[in-house]
Amino acid sequence: AQAGWLQHDFGHLSVFSKSKWNHWVHKFVIGHLKGAPASWWNHLHFQHHAKPNCFRKDPDINMHPLFFALGKTLSVELGVKKKKFMPYNHQHKYFFIIGPPALVPLYFQWYIFYFVVQWKKWVDLAWMLTFYIRFFLTYLPLLEVKSILGLFLLVRFIESNWFVWVTQMNHIPMHIDYDKNVDWFSTQLQATCNVHHSLFNDWFTGHLNFQIEHHLFPTMPRHNYWK
Repeated sequence: AQAGWLQHDFGHLSVFSKSKWNHWVHKFVIGHLKGAPASWWNHLHFQHHAKPNCFRKDPDINMHPLFFALGKTLSVELGVKKKKFMPYNHQHKYFFIIGPPALVPLYFQWYIFYFVVQWKKWVDLAWMLTFYIRFFLTYLPLLEVKSILGLFLLVRFIESNWFVWVTQMNHIPMHIDYDKNVDWFSTQLQATCNVHHSLFNDWFTGHLNFQIEHHLFPTMPRHNYWK
């Protein structure tokens, strides 16, 4: 999870003064330490920053309306059209069952391989494979193959809960709607909120508890957000 916040820093070019250095280390951190492709993260995350909480433009809210009814405007629209995919009146209960636990191990885990093959991102695939090779070689002398797979799923399960809690708490409570072509500054503000500043929160969230500052100044080093 911490490697996730670290790759986020490099992906936003907020560590080194030269963009190339950030790109190089980004591939290492997300590829070798996490087993995911940098190109996939860039593809999704740049769309998110361009139009946060804009339905059909921000990939982070693609879960509407398949699993969740997001935002007041879209929820009313679902009610009028009588499109009921899930018992949305209970989504505050089942969110914790199918949201945080499932995203990384069940969806991201297979989709990242589909993405790199579809877009022929062979360099990213090579970095990813170094992660899986290292993981299995590390535990093969200690555990059986089934136990290694179980450990891998457990790690992904914990990471997924951690990731979803942090990334959703500072976006989902805010305004969610179709793109109204509002000016960039207002678009960022209406889609982001901050979470209380503390040593633990700063560490746990990778400083993404300062989500407003992050969206307004995405290349700023995160330890300066509080200023």
